[in-house]
Amino acid sequence: MSMEEPCDQEETHFQNSGFEPRTGIYHSVLQLSENHRIPTRPDLDTATFLLSQLPHRDVADSRVALIDSATNQRVTYAQLRTSIHSLASGLYHALGVRKGDVVFLLSPNTVLYPTICLAIFSLGAVLTPANPVNTESEIVKQVRDSGAKLVISAPEELHKFGKLQVPVLLTCRDQSYNDNSVYVEELIECCDPLECPETELTQSDTAAVLYSSGTTGTSKGVILTHANFISIMTLLKWSVHATDSQNDVFLCFIPMFHIYGLAFFGLGLFCAGVTTVVMQRFDFQAMLDAIKTHKVNNIPAVPPVILGLVKYSKVAGDISSVRRVGSGAAPLSKEVSDGFRERFPWVELRQGYGLTETCGAATFILTNEEAKAHARSCGRLVPSFSAKVVDVETGTALPPYKEGELWLKSPAVMKGYLGNEEATAATFDKDGWLKTGDLCYFDEDGFVHIVDRIKELIKHNGYQVAPAELEAILLSHQDILDAAVVPLEDEEAGQIPMAYVVRAAASQLTEDQVIQFVAGQVAPYKKVRRVGFIGAIPRSAAGKILRKDLVSLSQQKVISKL
Repeated sequence: MSMEEPCDQEETHFQNSGFEPRTGIYHSVLQLSENHRIPTRPDLDTATFLLSQLPHRDVADSRVALIDSATNQRVTYAQLRTSIHSLASGLYHALGVRKGDVVFLLSPNTVLYPTICLAIFSLGAVLTPANPVNTESEIVKQVRDSGAKLVISAPEELHKFGKLQVPVLLTCRDQSYNDNSVYVEELIECCDPLECPETELTQSDTAAVLYSSGTTGTSKGVILTHANFISIMTLLKWSVHATDSQNDVFLCFIPMFHIYGLAFFGLGLFCAGVTTVVMQRFDFQAMLDAIKTHKVNNIPAVPPVILGLVKYSKVAGDISSVRRVGSGAAPLSKEVSDGFRERFPWVELRQGYGLTETCGAATFILTNEEAKAHARSCGRLVPSFSAKVVDVETGTALPPYKEGELWLKSPAVMKGYLGNEEATAATFDKDGWLKTGDLCYFDEDGFVHIVDRIKELIKHNGYQVAPAELEAILLSHQDILDAAVVPLEDEEAGQIPMAYVVRAAASQLTEDQVIQFVAGQVAPYKKVRRVGFIGAIPRSAAGKILRKDLVSLSQQKVISKL
């Protein structure tokens, strides 16, 4: 059908998409039930809401919330509730943490991580977590930028705080420290949960500042409110019940300092009463062992993990208990998803989409049938979300099947960027729409298809080339384990696509073979023109390709040849 036909015909044709031609707005066609309404009362905070959702006391003593995959330590829901109150009491009385104080958290995943986050929230303090692999200079920058008054650190990361005059609380005891250090474990054991103070909080208060991964530029502090987290917890509880996953055992290797891990494993899944097996960090064999030992059913994952399951052999028996795998944080190609379904036909593979700026949510695939029928899609808008697809040149709101920038509105959308009014103003339009920077289109059934990041599109002789499309083709090659495509500056064409490729161990794949493999499947202007072989593709903790690192590497190689 032509997009030039009258609005009433468009409205009839696209009624399943949630698109309103008169406003140019897409509304979610998914509905929350009465049991999953997002609360609107203003005097509510993240911790209070979460604690109100935990299993009733008659089952909380026996229902397991968390299992440490390495030690088999188990935390029941009753213990989780008590430890949150005890730690909040200790932070308040022993360390003087008050409403508005920023607490910096540097730790790998641990069964203590959710307790730490929720104790901070309950006091009205502000959480700012970071990646333990960050360098000392990166950590110092975040601590200073966020204005942190207290550091909570894993013992092995303590050496990174030498330049800071900020008190440090260690997460757990360490035999190498014989000083008077204070530990989270100690506060939980010694402090009276009944002395946890009551703090007057509102949904509009700041709960956390999470720093974006900065895949193409410098990272920014994303301000998330209690309303944002309450919205996302409600939506996650709804999704668990909508997919009949409330009795599943989930596996957590997604880092909890990332919004994906924090929203799922630090907050939302507790509201559904599920059990989560926690891995300190991702390791492929350890993941398989944890699945087998704990009979894991549900794995929120990222594309590199899914690709690994497809590419590496002899794992089918190890994941026989798994019935659902989710994919988020980065695009999942149709080639990889098709390969996964071929290898593991009993597993439901579902893709979703979200940003740190939207508290990790935006779109979701509800059923396995939808996932198979819309394999290239990241799902429909989740309840409470509205969207526009905006022409990047004219600013016009576009109907289904027209590509433009995705704009979003929802109670889950961030407040803004910390101390960066310029970036905040550039990200929101005058009516409060969040500009995601992602190029996308909706189909006639309301499924969203992400094409690529607008800033990552390669401009070749006036044409736009999407790296994600080329990466999907590269990954379909049997000798390529991983790949990334970045722009390489060129005097004649402006930019040319350059591929970085990780070859299989015994592969003798050449640059020319890679170029010809891609050339046979794309238009001439999309062809890969250069290939570099690399040991591993640099990625963020959530699996996003760190293109700025590869662009820098390609520039160094060009300079070295001059």
